[in-house]
Amino acid sequence: MRDDERTARAALSRLFEPQDAAALALVQAAGAQDALRIATGGLAAGPELEQEITGILADSGSGGSWSGLGAALKRWAPRIPDLAPERDLATMQRLGGRIIIPADALWPRQLADLGLQEPLCLWWRGMDQELPPAAKAVALVGSRDSTSYGASVTGDLAYSLAQRGFSIVSGGAYGIDAHAHRAALAGSAGRGAAAMPTIAVMAGGVDRFYPAGNDDLLRAVADHGAVLAEVPPGSAPTRYRFLQRNRLIAALASVTVVVEARWRSGALNTAHHAESLGRAVGAVPGSVHSANSAGCHRLLREGGAVCVTDAGEIAELASPSGEAMPADRADRPEAHDGLTLEDLILLDALPLRTTSSVEKLATVAGLSPESVRAGLGRLGLLGLAETHHGGWKRSGKAN
Repeated sequence: MRDDERTARAALSRLFEPQDAAALALVQAAGAQDALRIATGGLAAGPELEQEITGILADSGSGGSWSGLGAALKRWAPRIPDLAPERDLATMQRLGGRIIIPADALWPRQLADLGLQEPLCLWWRGMDQELPPAAKAVALVGSRDSTSYGASVTGDLAYSLAQRGFSIVSGGAYGIDAHAHRAALAGSAGRGAAAMPTIAVMAGGVDRFYPAGNDDLLRAVADHGAVLAEVPPGSAPTRYRFLQRNRLIAALASVTVVVEARWRSGALNTAHHAESLGRAVGAVPGSVHSANSAGCHRLLREGGAVCVTDAGEIAELASPSGEAMPADRADRPEAHDGLTLEDLILLDALPLRTTSSVEKLATVAGLSPESVRAGLGRLGLLGLAETHHGGWKRSGKAN
């Protein structure tokens, strides 16, 4: 039965465009196998089924453009002659890949958050290993024409997140996507196969890596992680499909971070998908003079994103409970926090290498000898000052 279901979903992924609400509602109402028969004219649909589809679309907020099953059947008809699911499955087998469906153990359960827009199947090239749960995945997206600043920041973030055991999800494109995948692979080196380092979600078929200039990179991603698409082998990466696959990037991760994005950018589309799913969104600030950061600043200004500047802040967004809170945060308490003004002045007066007498410290600090002696006692107890042969100097802890 599962093989029949798999073949039906393989055929439907070629017949329907991603996010075709009427098609997805038909599958939900009738099941994949009967949906294929109905869509290809092998089975008649009764009024009860059409009524059920109408209800599903209304509940999902997608009923506005619904003009009935008859109109949908006419829309799908031109693709029927091209259906050859056995050929597509054979292509994937030849490539060492597979197709996975929601009934499979490898299916990423976080995609269910998409509701009606959950994909019918995923065409997969990569390790035979479960994708990480959303809490252990971070999407890094941004401009294709990234700047050196964007490349540097993306590399730092992806490498550090991979070192922390997070999987990096991106779209395999030039620019920020490519930097994210490369750094994730480097950051996971030597960590073993416990975590999938990176996942590339394609807009076209996974039989031919796109763009061609990233062929070697995407092969490396497939060797150590996964390359996924919801469209079958041979499908072209159209502009529409780029926009539709962005919802999958957002759904696979708990946090979507936009590193660089122009005012109108596909990366912002991914961020909006994440926001609509209730996922966290982060944006990296850039120069106010850089057009490549205008989209990030727009997200921050409109309140759709949190400002993030390092991997620790992103890990904190991925695990709001605090379990991923970095131990080396820059705002940790310092030893001299809470000192009185006099003690701070005295601490500044203490030399770093040689020692100084109480009388000389009183002159340098502008304090009475009594105040200096009392202050040195307090600083000594805190480990900020130390005495040698009757003189005083600053301790290493105070540097």
